[in-house]
This record gives sequence, C-alpha cells and structure tokens, in this order.
Amino acid sequence: MSMETNEFQEVAFSQEKKKYHCRHGKYFFLLFLACFFGFAGGLASPFVLHWYEKSFLSPVEKTEYTRSVVRERVVAEDQLVADLVEKNSPSVVSIVISRDVPKVRGFYNPFGSGFPFFFDPFNSGNQEEDRNDTRRVEKQRVGSGSGFFVSTDGLVVTNKHVVSNERDEYTVITSDNKEYPAAVLARDPYNDIAILKIDVSDVVPVSLGDSENVKVGQTVLAIGNPLGEFANSVSRGIVSGLQRSVEAGSDFGDTEKLSNIIQTDAAINPGNSGGPLFNLSGEVIGVNVAMASGAENIAFALPINSVKRVVEQVRTTGKISVPYIGVRYIILSEGIAKQNNLDVSYGALILRGQNMTDFAVIPGSPADKAGLMENDIILEINGVKIDGDHPIALLINQYNAGDEITLKVWHKGDTKDVKVRLEERR
Repeated sequence: MSMETNEFQEVAFSQEKKKYHCRHGKYFFLLFLACFFGFAGGLASPFVLHWYEKSFLSPVEKTEYTRSVVRERVVAEDQLVADLVEKNSPSVVSIVISRDVPKVRGFYNPFGSGFPFFFDPFNSGNQEEDRNDTRRVEKQRVGSGSGFFVSTDGLVVTNKHVVSNERDEYTVITSDNKEYPAAVLARDPYNDIAILKIDVSDVVPVSLGDSENVKVGQTVLAIGNPLGEFANSVSRGIVSGLQRSVEAGSDFGDTEKLSNIIQTDAAINPGNSGGPLFNLSGEVIGVNVAMASGAENIAFALPINSVKRVVEQVRTTGKISVPYIGVRYIILSEGIAKQNNLDVSYGALILRGQNMTDFAVIPGSPADKAGLMENDIILEINGVKIDGDHPIALLINQYNAGDEITLKVWHKGDTKDVKVRLEERR
C-alpha cells in the first residue's frame, strides 16, 4: 500500500510539473510575441501613417493633417522650453558691481560716475581736509552682469571683464532676490572667465554640456540680466556659426581676442555677459561674452569645454594654474615666410625681442629643457596646426601643468617631433 501511494504521488507530481512548465512556457511565448509586435509596430507606424496619408487623404485633408502635426510639435517644443527655463532659472544669478565714488559739490560730471577728476574747480576748500572727509565718498552701483552656479556650495561662473576691477565690490543676486557678497576666487589671464564664491550650501548647479557636439542651426536659450534691469530674462535663437574669432572691446578701451567661440542670434545685451547659453537638453554649452556693435542678432559665447577645466582647477586647488612652454614668437603668414625665405608659411617662428633680456627661449623653461632654439618654427601642437586662429597660448591653455605634449618643429630645414612637459607659469 505504501509503495503504490508513493508511485501515485510521483506520477501526480510529474503531471503537475508538466502543466506548470506548459503554463509558464505559454506565458513567456505570449510575452515574447507582444514585445516583438509592439517593437515592430513602433518601427512601422511612421511608414504606415505616411502611406495612409499619401494614399487615402484628400489634398485638403493632407494640408490639415500636416498643420495638426506641426502644431503638436510646436506646442511640445514650447512646453520643453518653458520647463527648461523653470528648472534652470534658479541656477542663474545677477551680479551687481559697486564702487566708492567721490561726491563732488556743486559740479555735475558729464562723463559718468566713478572717475574722479584730478581737481575740483568749484572746490576752494582745503584739499587734504576733503580727502579725509569720508562723507564725500558714497557707494554706488556702477555696473552689472550675469553668472550661473556650477556647484552646490556657491561657485559662480561669469566673465572676467564683469569682475575685472580688484577694488570694486561684487554682489550676487539670486532668482529669489536674495543678495550675497561675492569673493572673486580666480580670473583666467587668457580666457574671459572668472570664478566667484558666495556663502551658501544648497544651491542647484547647472548641467554642463559638451560644446564639441554643438551644431549650426540648433536651438539655444540665453538667460541673464540684460541692461542690469531685467533679471532672469530669457531669449531664444539658434547657433549661427562655430569657431568664430573676434576682437572684443569695452567702453574703457580694453580689448581681447576671442577665438573658437560660438555665434548665436539669441538676443544678448549689456548685462548678459557671463550668463549661460543652454541647449534644449537643459545643458550649458556656452558662456555669453559679447555682441556685435552696430548689428542685430549677432552675439557670441565662449564654448563650455574651455570653461570646464578652469572650474575644476578652482574647485580642487582654489586657483587657476596656467601652463606655458616659454618661447617668444610671431605667427607666420605667406608674406613673412616669403620675406624670410622660409620653407613653411604657417606656425610660430621663435624670435627674441627688441631688448637684450627678451630671450627667444626663456632659460630654464619647458621649451629650453626640450632643446628648442631661436629661429625654430613650431608647426603643430598635438596635431593641431598653429595659425592666427590657433596661437600657441590658446592651444596650450587646453592642457594642465604637468601634461606632456608633442610639438611638430621645423629646425634648419628638417621637421621633427619634440616632447615638452608643460609647467605652471609663475
């Protein structure tokens, strides 16, 4: 009786096991079919819709259908832009520049505040007494700019020309109108970039994109403080051009050559300087830096990839480390090459300066250690040709002190590769 019972139980268990596998095999097969046809349907749906539209819709229906699709896309993109602005506006700040400005009794300065005259023709009092009279100095707002958070603890990126005066005071105003005194941690000597710090611990930083992937024609958004009056203003446009080179200047006579920058038709005005340029993924791809005077819808932004290294250096070391190789040079052109009977017409010709101490190769520099000499021509740095748009300083600034680079050098008619270990400029 016991053996029969066990055999019966084994048979029953085996049958149940088979039923279990059959049921789950069917479920798996059905799931596989659902996934397969769902995937296939997703791929085929655009073609089916196109075929249906082409075969069965009348011209009027086709026009209305096209308009409907366009409207849906416009609404979707508008919503995307609105969501992007709502998310990122708290990360954008206004920067106010303040300065101690002398009060002048009975005299109006037609050239603006902040620039005291050498003497006051209307002041017959004691000049020494006036200098010691603190009541004759007042704090005034003399300028403004924009910036954006790149860390939760209050690191702010802006343009160097916004915070160029070391005697001025700078205040960061957030989107909720809170004001914070700002310290300038670093000013990049070669790029128009500066890093500020305010005392906070919970701000939301922006996401930094990849400016190497920027395409002409893609939509971009600028958020900033135009004219110093309209904080968190948004303008929309496209990327109009890439790798532009311009000579940017201020009202004070300062000029700076900006290379490899992004051109956009998004509205950029005074006060937008230092603000972010976003793509539609909500990533910062540039730092707004300049606009074309006397033109409309021509503005420029520094590529964010040139800013990332600066941000990382300041975050980890508290300063900007500037690499150098230590040569004095001129950029070659067709004319200079012909005039000097040179075999090449591009690159950087190493030459000494007018003074005896203006060495062509700085003694003890990386170039000196690598054996570079006067009248050598540096043709390329890591495969990139040196020319007016790609001078040595710009190319070197993409690396860090301690990095090893390869120079292609023309030396007395021969071309050779030279390894150079970059060092920090002191």
